[in-house]
Amino acid sequence: MSKVLTLVSTAAFLAACSQDGDGVGVRDPHEDANRRTHNFNLAVDKAILQPASNAYGRGLSRETRQGVGRVASNFALPGRVVNNLLQLDLEGATRNSFRFLINSTLGFGGIGDPAGNDFGLEEETTDFGETLYKWGFGEGRYVELPLVGPSTERHTVGRVVDLFTNPLGYALDSPENLLSPTATGLSRIGDRYEYASTINALLYESEDSYAQARNLYLQNRRFELGIEVTEEEVDEIDALFEELYGE
Repeated sequence: MSKVLTLVSTAAFLAACSQDGDGVGVRDPHEDANRRTHNFNLAVDKAILQPASNAYGRGLSRETRQGVGRVASNFALPGRVVNNLLQLDLEGATRNSFRFLINSTLGFGGIGDPAGNDFGLEEETTDFGETLYKWGFGEGRYVELPLVGPSTERHTVGRVVDLFTNPLGYALDSPENLLSPTATGLSRIGDRYEYASTINALLYESEDSYAQARNLYLQNRRFELGIEVTEEEVDEIDALFEELYGE
């Protein structure tokens, strides 16, 4: 537990180093480096992730893939509870705790979703990036991470901390503690297959996939955090969706 507290303190310090506000356009001073990372991610997607997702999607039924996704979400719930508590969101912590207990037992580890279907306990998603936002840290500059994709400095710190704040990682012995990251990885591969047409349109059919991915990410992330965006930003995101989907 002391290691987690040390990590949280360090993360808060790192996030404090960048106190830029939220919802004020795009801050991308390292665009050249980010574009190089984006091109690397495209090459990895084309050579590895896309073929792997096609094999995974065609080899398993949609119902099985969805079951794996539910298991991954269930394994993530204890970490979400930690962030609920750090945000003083007791209602969210209670809901996610009961959801985890019900789906881990009656739902056979999360394969089923009796918590949502029978008890109306929907998951409240959150992460340490949101915790930092609630604590008043700015989103910082935009970064594209290798193998991960679009992020911000605040979200990047949050991603790192989230690797260590899930109590299951400490409660389970090896190899059981590998179940969560394995399920999460398979879930993401399944999502790549499920949303292939949308992802391919964004990455390979748009005029500037880097700018499109960056703007879509920032708008969506700010929306998730409840940050109010300007009318100009709303018009911009609408134009991006129209270009991508013809809507």
